[in-house]
Amino acid sequence: MTILVAPDPNWPAVAQALCDEWRALKLVGLQTIHHIGSTSVPGLPAKPVIDLMPIFDTQPHAAEAADAVTSLGYEWMGAFGLEGRHYARRDDPVTGARQVQAHCYPQDHKDIARHLAFRDALRDNGILRAVYTREKARCAALHPGDTHSYGDCKSDWIKKAEAKALEHYV
Repeated sequence: MTILVAPDPNWPAVAQALCDEWRALKLVGLQTIHHIGSTSVPGLPAKPVIDLMPIFDTQPHAAEAADAVTSLGYEWMGAFGLEGRHYARRDDPVTGARQVQAHCYPQDHKDIARHLAFRDALRDNGILRAVYTREKARCAALHPGDTHSYGDCKSDWIKKAEAKALEHYV
């Protein structure tokens, strides 16, 4: 199984359509939705999974979105290991392949700035994007077909890059 695929110029349009689905639910307290992760960076190879970051005005409103979001075919996972986040994912019903991950946060959560700063740094800095592409390829080669080990492999590099991005984008 290949973890990474070539950049798809359609990813932003797919993300926009997914955001429109969320907005159509008229979720109480939904402030905005960001497209994050590698598919949000033009030219960056990625796992073909769209990452969304819905931002709610409060933690309770984020939690209350569960029933409505599951009506769109998402599996609501709660915090799923990260305090203050609500995670939902949607897989293709035919193939079982992951399609979308949604990382829902209340607007005052510290991880929002981290996600946005890293995304924006990758969008703005071709050298950083090239180095990250090499790191992703290295980890994919070391852990073919194992997305968890792949993520763990690149984790330290990402944390360092996020810290530098936060210095410049926040």
